[in-house]
Amino acid sequence: MPFFAEVILPLALSKTFTYQVSEAEFYFLKKGMRVVVPFGKNKLYTALVIELHQNQPMLYQAKEIDQILDEQPLVTEIQIDHWQWMAQYYMCPIGDVYRGALPASFLLESETIISKKDERYYDVAEFTDEEYLIYQALQHQSSLRIADIVSILNKKKVFPVLHRLFEKQVLTIHEEVTETYKPKLVKYLKLHAEYDSQVHLQTLLHSFKGSKQTELILHYFQLKAAQTEPISVKQITEVSGVSSATIKSLTDKGIFEVYTLQKDRITYIPEGENAQLELSLLQHTAKETILDQWKSKEVCLLHGVTGSGKTEVYIELIKTFLEQKKQVLYLLPEIALTTQLVNRLRNHFGALVSVYHSKYSNHERVEVWRNVRENTSKAQIVIGARSALFLPFVDLGCVIIDEEHEQTYKQHDPAPRYHARDAAIVLAAKYGAKVLLGSATPSIETFFNAQNGKYGFAALSQRFGNFNLPEIELVDIKDKHFRKKMTGHFSDTLLEEIQKAISNKEQVILFQNRRGYSPVVECMTCGHVAQCPQCDVSLTYHKHKNQLRCHYCGYSMANPSRCHSCSGVDLETKGFGTEQVQQELEQIFPQARILRMDQDTTRAKYAFEKIIDSFKNHEADVLIGTQMLAKGLDFEKVSLVGIMNADNMLYHPDFRAFERSFQLMTQVSGRAGRSEKSGKVIIQTYNPYHNILQQVTRNDYLAMYQEQLYERKIYQYPPYARLIRLTLKNRDFEKLRQASQWLTEVMKQHLQIPVLGPEEPPVARIRNEYIRLILVKIPQEQSLQSIKKTIQKILDSFDTVAQFRAVKVSVNVDFY
Repeated sequence: MPFFAEVILPLALSKTFTYQVSEAEFYFLKKGMRVVVPFGKNKLYTALVIELHQNQPMLYQAKEIDQILDEQPLVTEIQIDHWQWMAQYYMCPIGDVYRGALPASFLLESETIISKKDERYYDVAEFTDEEYLIYQALQHQSSLRIADIVSILNKKKVFPVLHRLFEKQVLTIHEEVTETYKPKLVKYLKLHAEYDSQVHLQTLLHSFKGSKQTELILHYFQLKAAQTEPISVKQITEVSGVSSATIKSLTDKGIFEVYTLQKDRITYIPEGENAQLELSLLQHTAKETILDQWKSKEVCLLHGVTGSGKTEVYIELIKTFLEQKKQVLYLLPEIALTTQLVNRLRNHFGALVSVYHSKYSNHERVEVWRNVRENTSKAQIVIGARSALFLPFVDLGCVIIDEEHEQTYKQHDPAPRYHARDAAIVLAAKYGAKVLLGSATPSIETFFNAQNGKYGFAALSQRFGNFNLPEIELVDIKDKHFRKKMTGHFSDTLLEEIQKAISNKEQVILFQNRRGYSPVVECMTCGHVAQCPQCDVSLTYHKHKNQLRCHYCGYSMANPSRCHSCSGVDLETKGFGTEQVQQELEQIFPQARILRMDQDTTRAKYAFEKIIDSFKNHEADVLIGTQMLAKGLDFEKVSLVGIMNADNMLYHPDFRAFERSFQLMTQVSGRAGRSEKSGKVIIQTYNPYHNILQQVTRNDYLAMYQEQLYERKIYQYPPYARLIRLTLKNRDFEKLRQASQWLTEVMKQHLQIPVLGPEEPPVARIRNEYIRLILVKIPQEQSLQSIKKTIQKILDSFDTVAQFRAVKVSVNVDFY
């Protein structure tokens, strides 16, 4: 009787494959181990065993597996179960889920490229002959394909040798570029202790011949009197104009001491005090309510206003799970937020915290994976972005999803196009774990579930320490333009408040949800607008590089001095982005220190942290940014937030535009006045009477929720219906039109529910591919399963039509 293993391959294939194994292998293998299998003519892949059986495949001759990679299962059975749910719910191949879930170095294949780490010296005597051969080969060339290594060693089974070299940290996978974040060290100056008294000071000042040294000491005292924070070397050299040599000579004489401090993103609480966290009465009530709700419900929503101290409540709840020896998963929408939070949690839990997200190098991710799998003390709390869902938890007790309304929880490309919040709720149910969703502006479907009693509900209605929510003022720019009170894109009201904040040594955040200088460059003679040759969008003007760029495909050209159509010289920019806001501010307040945070300034890894660091340390007065600012960042000194133009968010062609605008504006406003002083928010708009803006000023989440819910019920949108969006892409416009027409017709015949489309999206061509969308609305009472099966069948038959084979179709379930 032959023995077989059923495996998943890391390819976009929706079925599993059967391979033959020997009897010994059959009894050694367990579900969740990796094996190397041949696939296709001569390629090798790392596959995952999900079942062992003795049923011969009918349609093909089963090949034998190449080798076994693991001693112990790397993946748990609950994970495999969860992946299958994910593949089936989000209508994507199981192979895609498997590839998305594991760190790349777990998935070697014959096409992988490997290179040597060149940081350190290796003791060659430790290597086996085979390892030495690979090491030698990499001395002569920078990288090798696995296929090359097979020919060097002259044997097929090279994966174990490579794994040993990975573990010795000799090799890396070629696609990673690693860089480490060095914390910022700042040098400070202080007077030696014995010169503190008056008597010594007199003698000190008389003992100097050099005027420079006397000057430095006098400047030091002036600064010391004027400010409370320590005096940095940089600051004193700027003020007094002395050279660093003078400072050095005074330090050598033992008059001054120079010491360095690590400027950290978060000031540490000294070790002794960290464990005692005092919850306010409201926070304590919220915590008790949540624990109470969890007795009867799996999921609970914590609705707390911005700055109400939700994190403290989470920390207290995590403690209760750690006492039960369970693992906790803490999901965040944005990698940049993890840095701020990790430090806060490490203050409380020390080394129990691990971090996992896609900016980590492969070695670090593999290490976290192993720690979680073995349930070591290091991995009791895992903080991460959406990919942390895929870790092999042993005993998960609780999942916390912070800022659950964020759209970054949804993965768009590549497949699996999952929503981390929904997937985490399903995952928790498989472990019998509890889920806590936290947000100041919950998404409408979450709040709907909480109102209907499907989820538990707890609220924090006041800011921590009873600080007031910021006062929000709407400024009518139409009226201001009319009265000639606008300077560039700033109203007089906003400028006054900025001036006030800067003179009070407070900080300002300005929000404009568009990067670049201006989105359109128009010829005033013939009306020609520069377009991207590969996409259907106008090119955005970037002033600092003096070029026009496409934000979809990256095409760029130098800024033309003449119109390309009529050669006229009268070119004007229309609209404005963050660059223009920055330039205008620099002209109005030349003395202010201004930072900009958008995709252009945060391209490098850690650029984000550097900007946040310097703003946090008050090295800048104004921060201008796009929606990156809306996430839960915490700056104490910000007293003013300005939203440059609220209208471009409101009028997006999306059924969620109003909900998103409300969330975005409330979150941005929540950055103001997070300490004793209550802050101020100024929103500039052409339409101050718009309902959403009025609701933002009143901070009235319920009114927004009820109004949106009413509309969604009429037009059949979530939470009253489920949406599936099909995207078709092809370079041939006519072929795409026919294909999308055919698909829509067939779906309309077979489904008794609304099918909308085929429709061109706002940007109907990207990278020379034309795009069409089809939207399927599934009402609440219909069975989701059977409709998805029907759609899948229609797609399978679509693939069999010869002329449509080149059309790419991607399915996005719950695409919002």
